[in-house]
Amino acid sequence: MEHHPAAARLTEAAVVAVQQHGTGNLLRVVLVVMVLGCALTAWFLLRGYKRKDD
Repeated sequence: MEHHPAAARLTEAAVVAVQQHGTGNLLRVVLVVMVLGCALTAWFLLRGYKRKDD
């Protein structure tokens, strides 16, 4: 398994955030990112079904 410094920093930042502020803020961020990702994915997939009425 390769070591990725960026992933290690991200994990460390998440651990520090949980220790300082609890899991509430981290959970909120994860949920917001998940909802935005789902909305963008739905938009991307559904835009191909648009009909052109020429």
